[in-house]
Amino acid sequence: MTTSRATSTRYQQQHQRAIAAAASVFAKKGFHGATTQDIANEMGIQQGSLYYYFDSKEAALEEVCLFALRDYLSRMEVLATQPGSITNKLGKAIQSHLASYRTHHEAMKVHNEQRLYLADTRREQLKTLGSRYRELLEQLFSAGVKDGSLNPQLDCRFSARSLIGLCNYWGVMLLRDTRLDIEDIGARCLELTLQGSLPPRIEQHL
Repeated sequence: MTTSRATSTRYQQQHQRAIAAAASVFAKKGFHGATTQDIANEMGIQQGSLYYYFDSKEAALEEVCLFALRDYLSRMEVLATQPGSITNKLGKAIQSHLASYRTHHEAMKVHNEQRLYLADTRREQLKTLGSRYRELLEQLFSAGVKDGSLNPQLDCRFSARSLIGLCNYWGVMLLRDTRLDIEDIGARCLELTLQGSLPPRIEQHL
């Protein structure tokens, strides 16, 4: 391994530590209550060294929010290309979305509660990532309509947005109550999405 490559790897590792430290501080103190000194202290470095990773407190908030979105977007992009039934894919998408709240709980909390403190220019990339995620989910619903596994009159755009809202709500609940079972919540979200509140259909046997 060359020195430059090793240095780059070490930098990336330290950069990820800096994002994790910023997420922890913002989750505890909020954007306005936190300082770059707090983030440096959380990371165990001098305040001046923090500027190797973030040029400002707002830049740190932006990176935390981007980290939160990129993780489950990347999993959705992989899922969208895999074979399988729409029901199976929707179930995996829901579980992946909910899992983000457990694996990256501080970053997700910060994104949901504090991203609006970012300037409009800094929120553009977040909007792009969010739109991409919604598009991929909408495509899953559209594929289900096309192959006949979902209601032919389904509003796929509305369904995708509604499912994201449902997952975000239960994601927050998963943060608040660690006793909740993520697989159970995911299965219930999928059942509600596919079956709604209708009674189960009784098959007629001749």
